[in-house]
Amino acid sequence: MDIEPITVEELNKYIKTKIDGDEFLNNVYVRGEISNFKLHYTGHMYFSLKDEKSLIKCIMFKNNVQYLNFMPKDGMKVCILGSVSVFERDGVYQIYAKAMKQDGIGSLYETYEKMKAKLEEEGLFDKEHKKRIPMFPKTIGVLTSSTGAVIRDIINVSTRRNPNVRIRLMPVPVQGPGAEKEISLAIKKANEEKIADVLIIGRGGGSLEDLWPFNEETLARAIYESEIPIISAVGHETDFTIADFVADLRAPTPSAAAELAVPNIADVKYTISSYKNRYKVALKKKVELMKLRYEKCMARRVFKEPLQNINENYILLDNLIKSINKNVINKINKSRLLLNEKASKLDALSPLKTISRGYAITEKDGKIIKSINQLKCGDKLNIRYNDGNVKASVEEINNL
Repeated sequence: MDIEPITVEELNKYIKTKIDGDEFLNNVYVRGEISNFKLHYTGHMYFSLKDEKSLIKCIMFKNNVQYLNFMPKDGMKVCILGSVSVFERDGVYQIYAKAMKQDGIGSLYETYEKMKAKLEEEGLFDKEHKKRIPMFPKTIGVLTSSTGAVIRDIINVSTRRNPNVRIRLMPVPVQGPGAEKEISLAIKKANEEKIADVLIIGRGGGSLEDLWPFNEETLARAIYESEIPIISAVGHETDFTIADFVADLRAPTPSAAAELAVPNIADVKYTISSYKNRYKVALKKKVELMKLRYEKCMARRVFKEPLQNINENYILLDNLIKSINKNVINKINKSRLLLNEKASKLDALSPLKTISRGYAITEKDGKIIKSINQLKCGDKLNIRYNDGNVKASVEEINNL
């Protein structure tokens, strides 16, 4: 018996009708952990809700998003009120969320927060430890999957900005168990062999589980101990991993990492050209200024009549010599007058002056006798007159 086939569209419509007619599915209240979260530019939210064994796609439209009092993110546990329906075009059933509330933090996210707090306390995120990215690297080491879009994006951006930069790929797994160990070993090898001036660790976006190797302590410490500066370019712009915090520089995307690591040679040439022109103009102005200063100096009298200052100083010197001689003569004359005055006074008081008037000076043993009490009979005396000395002896002493 022949059966008329139906179209895929008709089948999807039938399934949608059956699901939409189920009262239970029209008003479900589901608990789960958010994964693969994306906030669309239209304001709609697309994500998955999962538990240990299952996963279901969800969507929350903008008109319901506006009533949320928090921003959902990967790893967050939530409770969702909504309805299950089929998206006919893709034949996919999903939850159309009307309301959402937080129901704690997922185990992975909780582990992430604990690890982040621990490493931050140990100083692995400190700015003082972060190394400066070289301005003109010759070789850039890229740690990523050899088959992903990351390496192609980095090569395209790097070669466009500076064709002379060498890109060295170190293939490593970027998700799955043990990926963090492989990346850590690659970082260690790059440092031992000094294969690059800067390293870029990159991969595309993904869920918290996909990016989990970049939240492992092993990789964080390998990045921290690297002597080669490291740029982290993991996930999308809204994704933050522990590797981002430990790295010397974080780029929102692998393409942005290439732009940060490789200077645009055209910009460098333009800058050099600008500096060249600026220095040329500055030098020209400097020469003109020095020329004006030279002409001003040469116009001064000291250059036109170089001996004028010397002759003026000679005149000044002669005047000083005359003044000094005059002061010396005046000083001598004053001193002479003072000497004569003092000599006259001293002469008036001189014992020799008294002798010249008829008096004599009697001495005994070199001492002047002022009283007869100083004498006794038989003493030898020396009597000084104006014109000589007389030796005598005491024969008699008579008191008045």
